[in-house]
Amino acid sequence: MSDDQIVTGQVQTRRALLLGAGAVGATVVLAACGTDNSTDGSDDAGAPAGSDPAGDPNAGGDNGGGADVLTKTADVPVGGGLIFAAKDVVVTQPTKGEFKAFSAICTHQNCPVTNVDGGTINCSCHGSKFSITDGSVKNGPATRPLAAKDVKVEGENITLA
Repeated sequence: MSDDQIVTGQVQTRRALLLGAGAVGATVVLAACGTDNSTDGSDDAGAPAGSDPAGDPNAGGDNGGGADVLTKTADVPVGGGLIFAAKDVVVTQPTKGEFKAFSAICTHQNCPVTNVDGGTINCSCHGSKFSITDGSVKNGPATRPLAAKDVKVEGENITLA
């Protein structure tokens, strides 16, 4: 027998070590891609306390048509807006009493937008900024505007039309 064939005790081969390391690495990657079922995904950094980012149909009492109420008009700051991640929508109020809505998904690489500040809807993935008035690109790398969504204001309730 040659020295390569003699086995004494447990020997870890290079192949077994690499396979084990690969399995651990794959497990880590898959775990990072998973979802956390303890939340509903409506982590709305821009939503004030007491607003209804999840679109609770019972929020605000009578909503006049059974549609899901996104928020109250008083909760949307003038010159700003709120992001409703669970509904993939951003509601803005460019001027007092004027409400607009846009997709909450950046047109650059489909990242969710992260905040509304300084008159723009902002995506922190790559720095794109969109106008709160019409969704147009104010700062790239995005080249296409955010898609507009129709909203209806009934009394103090804002719903998707």
